[in-house]
Amino acid sequence: MITKFKKHILFFCFVLLVASCSVNKNFTVSKINSESSSKENGIMFNRSQPSGFKTGADNFENYLPLLKDKKVGVVSNQTGVLTNKTHLVDFLVANTITIQKIFAPEHGFRGTADAGELIVDGKDTKTGLPIISLYGANKKPKHEQLEGIDILVFDIQDVGARFYTYLSSLHYVMEACAENNIPLLVLDRPNPNGFIIDGPILEKEFTSFVGMHPVPVLYGMTIGEYAQMINGENWLHSSKDSGQALQCNLIVIPCVQYDRNASYTILEKPSPNLPNDQSINLYASLCFFEGTNVSSGRGTDKQFQIYGSPFLPNTGFSFTPEPNIGAKEPMHKGILCYGEDLSTVEPVHQIELKWLIKAYKTTQDTSQFFIPFFSKLAGTKTLQLQIEAGLSERKIKKSWKPGLEQFKEIRKKYLLY
Repeated sequence: MITKFKKHILFFCFVLLVASCSVNKNFTVSKINSESSSKENGIMFNRSQPSGFKTGADNFENYLPLLKDKKVGVVSNQTGVLTNKTHLVDFLVANTITIQKIFAPEHGFRGTADAGELIVDGKDTKTGLPIISLYGANKKPKHEQLEGIDILVFDIQDVGARFYTYLSSLHYVMEACAENNIPLLVLDRPNPNGFIIDGPILEKEFTSFVGMHPVPVLYGMTIGEYAQMINGENWLHSSKDSGQALQCNLIVIPCVQYDRNASYTILEKPSPNLPNDQSINLYASLCFFEGTNVSSGRGTDKQFQIYGSPFLPNTGFSFTPEPNIGAKEPMHKGILCYGEDLSTVEPVHQIELKWLIKAYKTTQDTSQFFIPFFSKLAGTKTLQLQIEAGLSERKIKKSWKPGLEQFKEIRKKYLLY
């Protein structure tokens, strides 16, 4: 009979094996074949995560030994918590881990800033630790900001959408670690949309902070799996020599007993305008409105669960955006908007274009509907052209299929579960 102590030793060895392999794009890991996703089966599994499930942060017996006697930097925000709601920074301090600095992504360390709002450096009020903003002009940790750090820990909850900027922060952190020979420890977390692979593949000319890699809008991978793909596909490049591919010394602490087809409710809202499971589920579909003259609900209490504008017909539902936390200057502030309430619709299993197409067809002036940001969100100019040409949702999604099939083959190499 294997003792509990022996089990821990065996699992720790497995983690070290994954870490050593993750620097090579041809590494192999043990995984469950999840290609028969919920979307492809036409159903959504509503069961909860299995008994014994842990996030990477809760899998602390396998990363605390790697941080002992090290000078540590932490990349995190309000989502970096253990199941008991203890923040990772507080947990590490309580376990006598020496933290040098905290690095915070968009929305700040406590997650209260608007989308796109300038975040300044500061101090954590609880621990007194210095906080370095990784947003605005300083999206990538500088050499001097990493001096004195032996290892960097990344623990941020993602929502599985390409244009959610925490992925871009991960890319820049990995690149900085590679350039400065600092190992990166990623504490894996579930993807709440982990059963969906859908959307157009990003084209290189539309690379931006809301889309840095040639992946679909919904890619069906955890943050740890995605980090391995960044490394394995050679997407990191030296800022001194753009032609030189880099490899990050990457260690992924996996979730335990994770089922990507089971539901997962995030412990803390990942940003001010994604307040609940419904908004996170609809985010990939409704975020396209951010590239139009239609509000996606910022400035209300149903962000990414409603849409509307003053230019749509009155069909019985209306709202008026007003300043609130996370939206100091919402689109159409103080103006009555007509649209649709989706806050009670059944969870979607794919990207839904029907609301976007409906809004385009019924707006007062279609020539004013799209703004240039739309193509950055879509990762291509094609989607706008298809909608303007009157293509059906079915025909548009059929055009995505070849790219999605190619991506699924790439994705297979990096799945951990």
